[in-house]
Amino acid sequence: MRRTDSVALHALIAGAMLGCQNVATDGAVPAQRLLAIASAAPRAATPSSERDRVTLDGKTRPATPAASAGPGTRVHASALRAWVFDRPSPHGERLGYLRAGASSPTTGPSGTEGCPGGWYPVEPAGFVCVGNGATLDPKHPAVALSSAYPPAPGQKLPFIYGTVRNPGPVFARLPSRAELERAEPSVDERIPKWLSAEGETGARYAQEVWLRGAPPPDPEAAWSDRTSDPFPELLSKGGFGRLLETGQGTVSDLVLGTMRPKVGYSFLATFLFEGRRYGLATDLSVLPTDRLRPIRGSEFHGVEIGRDVALPFAFVRKPGARFVRWDAAKNKLEDAGEATYRSAVPLTGKRQFFRGRLHEQSTNGLWLSDQDASRIDPAKRMPGWGKAGERWLDVNVTKQTLVAFDGERPVFATLISTGEAGLEDHEKTTATKRGIFRIHTKHVSATMSSDEVGEEFELRDVPYVQYFEGSYALHGAYWHDRFGTPKSHGCINLSPEDARRLFYFTEPSLPTGWHGVRKANTGTVVFVHP
Repeated sequence: MRRTDSVALHALIAGAMLGCQNVATDGAVPAQRLLAIASAAPRAATPSSERDRVTLDGKTRPATPAASAGPGTRVHASALRAWVFDRPSPHGERLGYLRAGASSPTTGPSGTEGCPGGWYPVEPAGFVCVGNGATLDPKHPAVALSSAYPPAPGQKLPFIYGTVRNPGPVFARLPSRAELERAEPSVDERIPKWLSAEGETGARYAQEVWLRGAPPPDPEAAWSDRTSDPFPELLSKGGFGRLLETGQGTVSDLVLGTMRPKVGYSFLATFLFEGRRYGLATDLSVLPTDRLRPIRGSEFHGVEIGRDVALPFAFVRKPGARFVRWDAAKNKLEDAGEATYRSAVPLTGKRQFFRGRLHEQSTNGLWLSDQDASRIDPAKRMPGWGKAGERWLDVNVTKQTLVAFDGERPVFATLISTGEAGLEDHEKTTATKRGIFRIHTKHVSATMSSDEVGEEFELRDVPYVQYFEGSYALHGAYWHDRFGTPKSHGCINLSPEDARRLFYFTEPSLPTGWHGVRKANTGTVVFVHP
């Protein structure tokens, strides 16, 4: 079952990296390794880091600025990955990377080994090679376009997302009317059908997504009037759809290729051009959004323990769950109304069996079946890393819950989706691997795909990815809303908002301006258990 991560994670860690795949390793975690994981002392938060930029209540703080290292000189990422090495050499260790549009204060070059353009230092540490995914020119086309639309840490999704519903051409730039008629000769027939269609296939569905929640103009009026928004001049000159991959040159062809069905695309921004809305993808290609289903992403998020709710409590994890009342005089259970799906219900701590099912008593005296809800209790035994004051994550596969701890104090809890195979063998199925791990690699976003027959998919810019063991990761899932139910191919799926909050809670902390970071054996503990 092959699920690869096309963001070249193999370059960040030893060996090939596979996205949410069942890695053929011994299912048991050796005692020596558990001891090493538990005792490895995490490093202090990196200076100029993004730690706690997004707090567990969802609030966003301003970025911590990197200290100026020179009189206005900055080095800019001009590719999807401008690798940061620990020393000015291609043989150094890769610490992470900057993505197109990001930049860092820098000083003069620190050598040219394997890099004729010179190695330039970045904040807070490391070196990038100018000419190999990086430039000193802020007007470089990839820098100019990408820097205008950086990831949005203040929103649940860092980019704008849509999945292919009706495959069509991928453009290198905005096409003129004449070019559009040659590239899509059926467009004048197809657009009116899209405008009149009902439901999720039509023009009235979730168009605010393309404007990050702002009210959209009427699609029919825009098409009729041939409306155009202000847009970057580079998009009409274009030819940058492959610039981020090659790092040089432009593309003369208008059409780069054809969308594949069900692929999830991510966009920096969208624009109306001659009546049609186009999205500027993160790889700087241009796609007509009427061929995509806009993705809102789940509105669900977890709760702060001690502020929103106290322990013990239970998450209602099944739609249609009901409260019941026990009438002792009549010796019967009575329906007491709906238990709101995914709500956090305060509990008294009392438990009782009714008709062979264990029930939890809520603070209003009603009862809730444990088959419909997942109870969150204080930790019975505090592990050593908690006693040492570390932040850590407790993942319960049976309950489909995650609890975040700050030392010995539980601070946040939510519902998750682990591997759809539940507690089966992770080597042979899609079950999530269990054990004690540390987060070693983090990405603001990373592309995941599968070429398994019958399960082919490609999902661009999966948000807030945190790898903790081989190919197993915590990450946001923008393509489903079933948190509380096993759903994944082995990774731990979080709602986009939960993924955002936890990404900035954990270590290794992302340095300001970086898109990915790697620190082996020093990250936040992830304890995955039945």
